[in-house]
Amino acid sequence: MHKNLSIAAVIFDWAGTTVDYGSHAPSAVFAQVFAQHGVKLTAAQINGPMGLEKKAHIRSLLSLETAKEQWQAQYAREATEEDINTLYEEFEDTLFKVVADRAAPLAGVVETVSALRAQGIKIGSTTGYNSKMMEQVLPTAKAHGYCPDCVVTPDVVGGVGRPAPYMLFECMRRLNVFPPRAVLKVGDTIADVLEGKHAGALSVGLLQGSNILGFSSEEEYRALPADELKASKQAAAARYKEAGADFVLDSITQLPSLVAAINGMRSY
Repeated sequence: MHKNLSIAAVIFDWAGTTVDYGSHAPSAVFAQVFAQHGVKLTAAQINGPMGLEKKAHIRSLLSLETAKEQWQAQYAREATEEDINTLYEEFEDTLFKVVADRAAPLAGVVETVSALRAQGIKIGSTTGYNSKMMEQVLPTAKAHGYCPDCVVTPDVVGGVGRPAPYMLFECMRRLNVFPPRAVLKVGDTIADVLEGKHAGALSVGLLQGSNILGFSSEEEYRALPADELKASKQAAAARYKEAGADFVLDSITQLPSLVAAINGMRSY
């Protein structure tokens, strides 16, 4: 399947993939901001568009029938683009205050990146956060041992985030890595998988710590009965595969073995 293919770079998502288990910080802030405007959404609804640029995420949430109905009941009209901008500004201001608190790398990330670099792999990251937010989180991540070679945010590519491929292309340019099939895009949302596929890269969906599984903490994940956890993982893996993921891994720590297998043209 992957003959004559050599991976030169791994491009990670940020929240939910390398930091912030389950993308808890943005999920909680979305819930808070929408509730302040009389719209109460479930965690599953909020997490559905996770991975998109945050204004696009808000627009997607407002397109839900339950959100439309609650907004209409609250304001006696449909939400406008001005409303979306207001929600985004409130979201951005609130997340900016808390995002650094969830910036330490997840278990296994530092060791995984070190093992990949030992194979000569370059490390990049794309994210739905903007540059201002990343200024808050990058120093904390670096202090804990995680520092990608480049990080690209939607605002540096014209405000167009995932599932469009432009952030990934910018990562490739900065890392001087091509063609796209030399890139492995790794993330925890459907938008991450689509970003990779639209760029022509290989896409990997992660299960543990992911937004798509929907657990807000490792404790919650560990507490689930084994049969329920297995079923949840199977359902999440199916969603990844349906979106076009080339690989689904249980843990980020499996990446070095996957890359070695691809580059050695061995079966995985």
